[in-house]
Amino acid sequence: MFQPGLLAGKRILVTGGGSGLGREIAAKYLELGACVHICGRRQAVLDETAQQLMAQHGGSVRTWPVDIRDASQVEAMVDAIWADGGPLDGLVNNAAGNFVSRTQDLSPRGFDAVANIVLHGTFYVTQAVGKRWIAGGHPGSVLSIVVTWVRTGAPFVVPSAMSKAGIDVMTKSLAVEWGRYGIRLNAIAPGIFPTEGANKRLSPLQDWEDGVVRNPMNRVGRMSELQNLAVFLMADGVQWLSGETIAIDGAGHYQNGASFTELAALGDADWARMREAIRAKDAHDKARSAAAA
Repeated sequence: MFQPGLLAGKRILVTGGGSGLGREIAAKYLELGACVHICGRRQAVLDETAQQLMAQHGGSVRTWPVDIRDASQVEAMVDAIWADGGPLDGLVNNAAGNFVSRTQDLSPRGFDAVANIVLHGTFYVTQAVGKRWIAGGHPGSVLSIVVTWVRTGAPFVVPSAMSKAGIDVMTKSLAVEWGRYGIRLNAIAPGIFPTEGANKRLSPLQDWEDGVVRNPMNRVGRMSELQNLAVFLMADGVQWLSGETIAIDGAGHYQNGASFTELAALGDADWARMREAIRAKDAHDKARSAAAA
């Protein structure tokens, strides 16, 4: 679909790039010639991803272990990236956290676990990169991964819906504030693109697959479709496109409205089983990270 080398010479940071959607986007950027930087909390995961992507596509993938919830860590990382080859050309805000829960069952810690990554962390990284672009007179592009819930709301994932809505508003606001500096901001609102982490925390009792999810096309998204949109929004040639959030969900949110409304029918026992399934996934991930380290 794209000319080889389309992104050659571009330096792009993908937050949460060690796994899930971030890994897929980073892979496509690398394939098209970009020098890719990925960050996340787990060094072992980042290193494994970098090795696999470079073995498959060649090129350069740099890894940065960082907790984006900590603004001082973010500043140190961005300083190090600038020192390691010059300014970035692009930023993909992908790092996120989420799980389904009745809102009355949420603890402050549970709410903060999502909001501190999705809202606070995304702002910290965007500001750290953007202010350096402004100071250096360097144009840049920010692409944030949000959700269709920014248009419809979403019960049972309120911390994520609130935080992603904040990113959507940030995208629109900074497109105006920073446009004069040659900086543009856009967002993608994906529908269901199955990854292990998202499936087990948002639909722990049923896998997302073709024919199960509800949308006019009766299927889940293909990673290549998301990758292609992420390339289009990052590449040169559409510099006048800024401040937009583009949904890619097979028109699902137009058909269905808000997501997760079917969970309103669940009882206490159902929610208990959901919580246990999510805790089991969290424990499995922690054990795997410890073993890799």
